[in-house]
Amino acid sequence: MTPKQILMDSDLCLYLEAVSLRELPLQKALREETQKRPDAMMQITAVQGQFMHLLVKLMGARRILEIGVFTGYSALAMALAMPEDGKLIACDINPNFTAIALRYFESQGILHKIDLRLAPALETLHALIVDGLEDQFDLCFIDADKIHYGDYYEQALRLIRPGGVILIDNLLWGGKVNDPSWVDQETEALRQMNQRLLKDERIDYSLLPMADGLGMARKR
Repeated sequence: MTPKQILMDSDLCLYLEAVSLRELPLQKALREETQKRPDAMMQITAVQGQFMHLLVKLMGARRILEIGVFTGYSALAMALAMPEDGKLIACDINPNFTAIALRYFESQGILHKIDLRLAPALETLHALIVDGLEDQFDLCFIDADKIHYGDYYEQALRLIRPGGVILIDNLLWGGKVNDPSWVDQETEALRQMNQRLLKDERIDYSLLPMADGLGMARKR
């Protein structure tokens, strides 16, 4: 099969942003503040955030799960697209990262939409299942420690309603997943995740060449 994916160099990426990106001043401020951090590579791109914002609106999503909050750019993008009575349950373990996120949520007036749970995500997801919330969520975004992606996915699949969507970030992992010289645990976990998603008959699936590779799974 002949590859037809356009190669996105830095100039073309800047052009894409110039002709498509609609970003609120507060979103830009959060992105720029995060970019000054040594761990800034953990932040999603603004283009990806806008795609997720649009997806929330297209789905009419009212209940969202996020596994991995960091400084809050993705949660901000999604929460802004939710109705006023929507709820985003945000799972993270780092109070320093999420303190930045909460500051921006409050500044934008959407703090009432966010339910931040500072605990290991698997514990939070299990608690939601115990509380009887299986098949109750419209959308889930997974962007946390890669070694546990498979576990997060299985729990999310129970919590998402039929027709709901799970987004999984970093599935191309900077190209490492296609380079056999990389044998570290995270890369191997992502290779296994890609194979699992490809073969999973419980979902409809596409892997989008967006940012670092965004998997999009629709629960059947």
